[in-house]
Amino acid sequence: MSIINNINKVFDHRIRLGIMSILMVNEYADFNMLKELLEATDGNLASHTKALETANYIKVEKQFIGRKPNTRYSTTQLGELEFKKHLDALEKIINKH
Repeated sequence: MSIINNINKVFDHRIRLGIMSILMVNEYADFNMLKELLEATDGNLASHTKALETANYIKVEKQFIGRKPNTRYSTTQLGELEFKKHLDALEKIINKH
């Protein structure tokens, strides 16, 4: 079995890796927090959160705070499991050399 079998292509992009890393250590993060921490544009962040949502790795909640719309994200159980598998695979590759 190849050591790269558990590398997950969904996490290939640095923005997606960043989103998942932030959500793994926080109960949730809103759009602006992710945008600021990752220094991403609105469109870039929106497309990467959509990809993670489509894979069922993150949940999206839309709400209003006062009159302002707020979108917040959190990991799903599947997302946490797959991200941990991805990190374990990376660790195995790093430790192999």
